[in-house]
Amino acid sequence: MARDIILKERWQLLVDKLSAQFADGDHLELDAIIYLVGVQELGQLNRKFKKDEKVNLMHIAICKLLEPYGFYEFEFFDDEGWPHYKVKEELPPLKAGEQSVLMKEALVSYFLDKKYID
Repeated sequence: MARDIILKERWQLLVDKLSAQFADGDHLELDAIIYLVGVQELGQLNRKFKKDEKVNLMHIAICKLLEPYGFYEFEFFDDEGWPHYKVKEELPPLKAGEQSVLMKEALVSYFLDKKYID
């Protein structure tokens, strides 16, 4: 129970901080935060992305976020600087709520490691 409370508090701190920095205080949703991680991991911060690139950015983020859980492993950067991951273990079937909790937990861990939140 205490772990759930800590995750909830850290998640709210993360959302508030990112929303203030990137959305003029408007509440950022989970998908938007995943997208921000993708942009960060690609490292091409000052450019516009096409629709298909935005989907790829979210994929990069999900791979990066779930890498510590053993689901993905980084393979290489391609000639355009995009990271590629391979599947190490298939994700188990999760209900929507379980997926959301897993991603929130992974995002909080990611931003704790980056020292963006504490």
